[in-house]
Amino acid sequence: MSNALPVADARQVRRYARELARRHPRGLAAALGLHALAAAAGLVAPRLLGDLVEGISRGVGVATIDRVALAIAGFVVAQSVLVRFAHLASARLGERVLAELREEFVERVLALPLSTVERAGTGDLLTRTSRDVAALSRTVRFAAPETLIAAVTVLLILGAVVLTGPLLVVPCLLAVPLLVAGTRWYLRRAPAGYLRENAAYSDITDGISETVEGARTTEALRQQARRRARTDADIRRSYAAEYYTLSLRTVFFPVAEIGYLLPVVGTLLLGGWFYLEGWASLGQVTAATLYAQQLVDPVDRLLSWLDEFQVGGASLARLLGVAEPAEADGKPAGAAPADRRPVTDDGRLAAHDVRYAYRAGHDVLHGVTLAPRPGEKLAMVGPSGAGKSTLGRLLAGVHAPRAGAVTVDGRPLGELPLAELRTHVALVSQEHHVFIGTLTDNVAMVRPDAGRAEVRAALAAVDALDWAEALPDGLDTRVGAGGHPLSPAQAQQLALARLVLADPHTLVLDEATSLIDPRAARALERSLAAVLQGRTVIAIAHRLFSAHDADRVAVVEDGRITELGSHDELVAVGGSYAALWRSWHG
Repeated sequence: MSNALPVADARQVRRYARELARRHPRGLAAALGLHALAAAAGLVAPRLLGDLVEGISRGVGVATIDRVALAIAGFVVAQSVLVRFAHLASARLGERVLAELREEFVERVLALPLSTVERAGTGDLLTRTSRDVAALSRTVRFAAPETLIAAVTVLLILGAVVLTGPLLVVPCLLAVPLLVAGTRWYLRRAPAGYLRENAAYSDITDGISETVEGARTTEALRQQARRRARTDADIRRSYAAEYYTLSLRTVFFPVAEIGYLLPVVGTLLLGGWFYLEGWASLGQVTAATLYAQQLVDPVDRLLSWLDEFQVGGASLARLLGVAEPAEADGKPAGAAPADRRPVTDDGRLAAHDVRYAYRAGHDVLHGVTLAPRPGEKLAMVGPSGAGKSTLGRLLAGVHAPRAGAVTVDGRPLGELPLAELRTHVALVSQEHHVFIGTLTDNVAMVRPDAGRAEVRAALAAVDALDWAEALPDGLDTRVGAGGHPLSPAQAQQLALARLVLADPHTLVLDEATSLIDPRAARALERSLAAVLQGRTVIAIAHRLFSAHDADRVAVVEDGRITELGSHDELVAVGGSYAALWRSWHG
């Protein structure tokens, strides 16, 4: 997807993995130490069994055999106990690391510019927060510790073979060229394949979510066939991407299986020859063969989890990519501010010759200049598609202009940190969200330190206190998914209550009362006007009584401000606004 969020490269993924390891030195050392002890305990039994075979060939007594058998049983039990605690240590470490990854990912997502999220679409972000996090969870919980365990076990087994008989390590290395060549072939192709697979899944999620959310529109416009065709095409791309990675596995895994057998067969054949030549004893050959057989499991785990690492690595790259500096409307996100002067509480917001395009070469705003006066209510009116909402989003700092500048106290909005920007300029649109939690939590989330009285005052300001107190548990009623349902109008009042509590000096209301019936909307706007006295309010209005009550009215047509003045002045001029007013009022 051309608008998809960025993906981190392999170097960034490796650097982040090393950083995670450095954060947990004790937990990592404990897990590795316990697994090393468990592996070492498991290496004793083959050596004792080899000595037992050698002893029987020499005619040792029954008592000696019993002692060796008891020793083998003891080491097997010790290995089981150590494995149990080693897995527990690995699980604890994995859960801590996974919790950090999730917390950091949420922080990255919340720090994204809204324009970046909107361009990427819901599918890409949803896939990263669900499928990619789940894939990475498997890697952190299981693949990483299992791979470390397997690597330690392989080294210890090879060391045990060397101690048993240096020559007997040669058959164990027969599979190395085959496994190295197969692994290199696989690793050159797998990462890109898994990235394509995840991106294809994002397309499916994006398309399905659009279809579900716009089901009524799809039905009304009879676009069912087109939406099905889009979904079928997305599924075909996903199938092709998954088929590619599956084809890689069908080549790589059989090669690996052959590599597992070579050390065992080679040790038996070459070990037999060494025994006949007198270069190794029967006990040494027996122990070396058992060690070669023991190599199969850790090597198999290494290569099997290698595939999971490719999936997890691709997912981690997508999660880390969320934090990558992205071009947000022509300006890199997170650019260092050139002007560090503080913005005053009544900072003056202004747009200077701004131009904006959703697609290159197709401007929807053409050199707009607008300077709301501090403390005034400015209404923006005009036909649908004229650019009112786009201009409002530029004034709120959601988008950055392609040309020109939007400033507060002379500082471009893009140079303000997002947390600081929202204390000065806030946007409430027709879109709203009710979060899971109590009604009080939903209002106070903008100011967690707000008291109960302040929350009640904010609800009262938007005419919501009466119905809020009438809920089953009053302001402590749980709302959101699975909670008490709120109507669209109540959810919109909740969003306005948050705005009242946040108390920025400039508010951009993008048809913020559109879901409330006209009479209630007018009463609500008058209540808000009383509460927000002294604040600059920019109201994008489709109901002209909002314009009638405003200090000034800006008429937006074809991406330009064609008229600007008070209601009475514009009616007297007899231009576009006067025609709108006569049509609406008549």
